[in-house]
Amino acid sequence: MRCVIARFPFDLTKSGVLESMKGVKPEQALGESVIIGRRTYPVKQVGQVITRQDRRDFSAAEVLRAMTRLGFTCRGLPQAAAPTGVLNPMQQASEMLGAPVAA
Repeated sequence: MRCVIARFPFDLTKSGVLESMKGVKPEQALGESVIIGRRTYPVKQVGQVITRQDRRDFSAAEVLRAMTRLGFTCRGLPQAAAPTGVLNPMQQASEMLGAPVAA
């Protein structure tokens, strides 16, 4: 499959990516990631290995798009938990006692 990463065209295949990533130890994936084989790699690490370019030269979205089109399982950024409201001391005490708060 032909794809463009960092303004350069690449002909990528699933088997070629698997071969390139063979023996590469995955870094800790805190953001977007790609599952290749049984390992989870950060998207930027995969992009660096398959393109041989510096990680600053391409975006994670470019690599995610290419890996998705090749059939790899990709994970986006983890969803942040919804912020909970901060309770004032009266609300905290009422919640601890199990009584409803009067407005």
